[in-house]
Amino acid sequence: MNKLAVGVAGVGYLGRFHALIYARHPEVELVGVADTNPETVRRVAEEAGCEAFDDPRDLVERVDAVSIVVPTTAHLEVSQPFLEAGRHVLLEKPIAASVAEGRRIVDLAREAGVVLQIGHLERFNAGVMALAERIESPRFIEAHRMSPFVARATDVDVISDLMIHDIDIVLSLIDSEIAHISAAGAAVLTDHLDIANARLEFANGAVANVIASRVSRERMRRIRVFEHHRYQSLDFIEQTLDTAYPREKPGEEWPEIVTERVAIEPVKPLDAEIDAFVRCIRTGEPPLVGGETGLRALEVALQVKEKIEQGR
Repeated sequence: MNKLAVGVAGVGYLGRFHALIYARHPEVELVGVADTNPETVRRVAEEAGCEAFDDPRDLVERVDAVSIVVPTTAHLEVSQPFLEAGRHVLLEKPIAASVAEGRRIVDLAREAGVVLQIGHLERFNAGVMALAERIESPRFIEAHRMSPFVARATDVDVISDLMIHDIDIVLSLIDSEIAHISAAGAAVLTDHLDIANARLEFANGAVANVIASRVSRERMRRIRVFEHHRYQSLDFIEQTLDTAYPREKPGEEWPEIVTERVAIEPVKPLDAEIDAFVRCIRTGEPPLVGGETGLRALEVALQVKEKIEQGR
């Protein structure tokens, strides 16, 4: 089997990890990495054992596929040459800075007949995959994604940076259209929203309450899903899933609440995401998070931001 020739455009904090994972992937030849920062790109290229390029366009004719890990505002500009040349693209989330740009990216991928996978990393968390398999009909979902402040990704708001992960997961779990959105938020340390809360009400009656903060004292990644006669709680960080349900007790008026921990084998989500990208290219199967899925998450995230701005 011939190896896939792959490149990485953008090798800052996250892009570096893409490069290192490709470098050790048995089905991939990491051809090169590109970044506008000469010092960064040469350091990562040396570490990953590949060529360094200052311009992502220099990779287009050298690769079969590319990971694009550049600022969101540059997603269309950087991805377009690859898509027009028929290259498969793993594009970091969110898909774009605007719905119009996201739609253009999706259309380019469809016209070229290539794999477009959006990097909603949490979908490849072993706990999320186990939760998705066990969910039947959610009635209420509560998600918390809290982080201490770090001077990274401060060019975007907390909705695009953090909350969009849980928006995407909620949309994947509730098979219904959104009927109403209400939201609140505030800028605390940056010029963008640093904390936000959104309530998503669905046409089938389900409700999701999603909270994201990047100015919290402690790191938390948790989602709780309530169904009829069952409640499940997932800790993303520990990749643990607990389920609780009522069990009848003979002679007792009320059942007891039984809690069990679901056995999960932890995985490294980014490794799993890249493995899935390579597999989709090889087999032609659709990606778990394709362009349309990424676009829908962006649309809802921007609606949440709009609701907050209307109320400020």
